[in-house]
Amino acid sequence: MPAWEGKSRGNKAGYRVFVWILKQGGVRPAYFLLRFVTLYFFFFSFSASRALYSFYRYRIGFGWIKSFFSIYQNYYLLGQTLIDKVALMSGTNNPFSFHFDGEENLHQIVKQGKGGILISGHLGSWDMAGHLLKRLHTAINIVIFDGEHEQIKSYLERVTGEKAVKFIIIKNDLSHIYEISGALKRNELICMHADRFLPGNKTKRHLFLGRDAAFPVGPFVLASTFRVPVSFVFAVKESALHYHFFASEAKDYANQPKPALMDIMLNEYVQELEIKTRAFPRQWFNFYDFWK
Repeated sequence: MPAWEGKSRGNKAGYRVFVWILKQGGVRPAYFLLRFVTLYFFFFSFSASRALYSFYRYRIGFGWIKSFFSIYQNYYLLGQTLIDKVALMSGTNNPFSFHFDGEENLHQIVKQGKGGILISGHLGSWDMAGHLLKRLHTAINIVIFDGEHEQIKSYLERVTGEKAVKFIIIKNDLSHIYEISGALKRNELICMHADRFLPGNKTKRHLFLGRDAAFPVGPFVLASTFRVPVSFVFAVKESALHYHFFASEAKDYANQPKPALMDIMLNEYVQELEIKTRAFPRQWFNFYDFWK
């Protein structure tokens, strides 16, 4: 069982410092400070670093020296994406550029008028992708575990105006299913990750990067139940100030036999996730033993 506990690291004071620097000097001074913060995580996040080393050494196939330095690069890129998110969403002057690959696929989903499900993973910056999806002129609902500390969430909402994107919280009483159903009926988009789960969630194993890994079945059960178009989406950082957004061809699985439908979607998702992970391995942001 992956040792992810459903919580994000960080504290309110740390966010406040970076927001102040962004407002005073922009992203580059924030990146400079980030290098020192990254060193702290590099030396003291033992369990995360151990999992990342195993990922680079045995799943990606880097040598041990390259694997070691990739850990630092991974932490640094994660910090950059968080800074970029605040800079972009708060309206701070920023020099970012974007390339949209497959955006027409998402516009096609909206035109069909029955909503759609966008499936992603913890590769690249989903926060940036969610913000860029506002170009579709329809409501975006992000399905999440309520694992972030409430004070940090409320602070970032004040700074970034993030409430423009709706959140659907996964709950034990399954009330989130009714929220998802209602959103789809309003021709809204449902965005969710399919690479993390909490203990007790149903999973299915699939070959990923040369070894079987467990994936949550929830996103695929929802897609097979509601029979709406599905696209796999990712937003990755290609250079210091440039992002590349990918959206796969929208597929309507309504004609597929339901018993095999979940396996078909899972297989196609894992294939897409593996392609993107091999292309951008230092933006793999699952900091635990994914294959345990």
